[in-house]
Amino acid sequence: MKKIVASIFIISAIALSSFAQAREITLTTQMQNYSGDGAYLAIYLTDAEGNYQKTLWVAGKKSKYYKHLRDWARGSALKASEYDGMSGASIAKGTTFKATVQLDDALIDAGYEIRVDTAVEDKRDVPVDVRVPLTVANSGKPTAGRGYIKAFTYAM
Repeated sequence: MKKIVASIFIISAIALSSFAQAREITLTTQMQNYSGDGAYLAIYLTDAEGNYQKTLWVAGKKSKYYKHLRDWARGSALKASEYDGMSGASIAKGTTFKATVQLDDALIDAGYEIRVDTAVEDKRDVPVDVRVPLTVANSGKPTAGRGYIKAFTYAM
């Protein structure tokens, strides 16, 4: 009986792992050469209706400034659990930043979007500086930002 239970457990684990396939995605953000301090960024995922789903990366260490990343802040409710382990330093003007994340294959070509909110101290905030559908076709294609981001690209 123990062998049967163990066999069922192993077969179930293998079957479940085939359903939850994740893909490594590299996010590349090239910043404009604006005047001012380093930018805070929130890179996040929204569903087909534009509703917040998941934080992918947050740039900027001081959480007291996260409220300036307006759309992301509203969607994530600024819960630390939404960005723990997914944050780093602010991004300097004129530089390129890369982060690698894991995304479930089921999210690709399913109506989801990657969005980026930006803010710079003593400058205007730019909600949805970048908005790009999460599709195989868009992988590797740069998207121009509306504010502090010169170009944003994701690659699968």
